[in-house]
Amino acid sequence: MSVDMSSQASDSNEEFDDEDDDDIGEGDIPDYYDNLDEDVAVEEPFDPEKYQFNCLTYRESQRVLTEQVGNVAGALKVAPAVAKLVLVHFHWQVSQILERYKSNSSQLLCEAHAQPTSACRSLTAGTSLQCGVCLQLVRRDALLSLPCQHSFCKACWEQHCTVLVKDGVGVEISCMAQDCSLRMPDDFVLPLLPSEELKDKYRRYLFRDYVESHFQLQLCPGADCPIVIQVQEPRARRVQCSRCEEVFCFKCRQMYHAPTDCATIRKWLTKCADDSETANYISAHTKDCPKCNICIEKNGGCNHMTHLN
Repeated sequence: MSVDMSSQASDSNEEFDDEDDDDIGEGDIPDYYDNLDEDVAVEEPFDPEKYQFNCLTYRESQRVLTEQVGNVAGALKVAPAVAKLVLVHFHWQVSQILERYKSNSSQLLCEAHAQPTSACRSLTAGTSLQCGVCLQLVRRDALLSLPCQHSFCKACWEQHCTVLVKDGVGVEISCMAQDCSLRMPDDFVLPLLPSEELKDKYRRYLFRDYVESHFQLQLCPGADCPIVIQVQEPRARRVQCSRCEEVFCFKCRQMYHAPTDCATIRKWLTKCADDSETANYISAHTKDCPKCNICIEKNGGCNHMTHLN
């Protein structure tokens, strides 16, 4: 019996073609690639230098500080000036301050030098009208004191504040009494400063101390640059000022030093400074031996050097 191979082949091809037509439509192949991005997670390459920060102007920085002062003053039920002292001492970590205040409010204020200790108050017997500094007898209304009750005349307070502000002191101004570390709030200091120029200086020094003590803020080290860098998590990362374009490490405010840590770069800079001073001393006080070229230092005798063979 003969078999028509051509007809058999065509029949099989027809059957195969019919099967393909049933299973694969015209749009099946392109549809396979649709919504591929939803099925495969495309991760961005990890950038170890990526760091979120904001560049704040003076007014924006003041707004941030004022808001935190208001929150802490309301929670601790103290004056804003006292709240600033507490915030500076605890590096503006509001959550930590509130937790410690719940456990022991008096200890919190004493640690921040915003409230006198019991030992300090026990030493304050005082109905005397004598100033504790100039030892002059003055009227009662001319004596001023902090909560520690150490009384001094207004003139001595004024001189004390004026000298310290001229020396660049801000938050660190404290009571004049010996062994009393109670800090003077700004609402106590400002009325004692005799001129508007001094008051403006004092406000600038306070702002500097507030920012430098804040764990999330850093002053731009650029020359005469008022920009403040703000971050959420303080780390030794690269930041750049939007105004003067200064690039520096947020944590130590030195030149950016990755991958070296801040402590190492600080030691290196100190060593470079020491080496520079050593080189200056060598240049000024020594000379090379004319025969063996060893560096020698004159330590006595005349200015003539004789080589002994």
